[in-house]
Amino acid sequence: MLSLRSLTSLQRHSEYNLVTEIATTALAAGQTISVLVNHNDKLKVIAVFAFGDAVKANAKQAIDTLHQMHIRCVMLSGDHFAAANRVATAIGIDETFAPIMPANKAGIISSLKIAGNQQPRQWIAMVGDGINDAPALSTADVGMAMATGTDVAMQAAGITLMHGDPLLVSNAITISKKTWEKIQQNLFWAFIFNITGIPLAAAGYLSPMIAGSAMALSSFFVLSNALLLNRWQPTLAKTS
Repeated sequence: MLSLRSLTSLQRHSEYNLVTEIATTALAAGQTISVLVNHNDKLKVIAVFAFGDAVKANAKQAIDTLHQMHIRCVMLSGDHFAAANRVATAIGIDETFAPIMPANKAGIISSLKIAGNQQPRQWIAMVGDGINDAPALSTADVGMAMATGTDVAMQAAGITLMHGDPLLVSNAITISKKTWEKIQQNLFWAFIFNITGIPLAAAGYLSPMIAGSAMALSSFFVLSNALLLNRWQPTLAKTS
């Protein structure tokens, strides 16, 4: 099997023009080309393969949801630029890096963290599922691995998404933010109860029975506030 770069060796054959035409058309459509030839018959062309990744039905919805959260989306791809750009354009990716080697993904993640001396540091979340994504997942501030991917990716990531649904990325970010808000609220009210109750108890204005009731009320309030997270509903894929 030969790549498109090897097509120049076929110029002496009548198939060259046809193969070139097919390859040019496929590349323009964002596909990757491979040519199968017979080495025992003067490199006679047997078949031309055009490979393309199918975009998930809810990928664009996932990107749109992230944009609504004011999150910039960047794609790192090992495919040639035409193939990567086709997908990026279809789903609304903001910036595309292609083609890049797996070892360079971590370097790009590191460079994205630093927006410049005049701008604040950017916080990066990396989503991946392959062995080649592991270094980038560990380099990012937050690594998200798909449970449908490799074990190495899941071990390198801080978060594992239980399905291969891209909408889970925005859902994970949303529930994380809401959980952090509840932690802050609970800490605030716990301090309020203690700051109010301890001086009163030290001054002798609170009996042990009232102080114990106040402590129980504080625990009940904090627990009830945390359970309000059960009202949160994840973003679901739109059905046509």
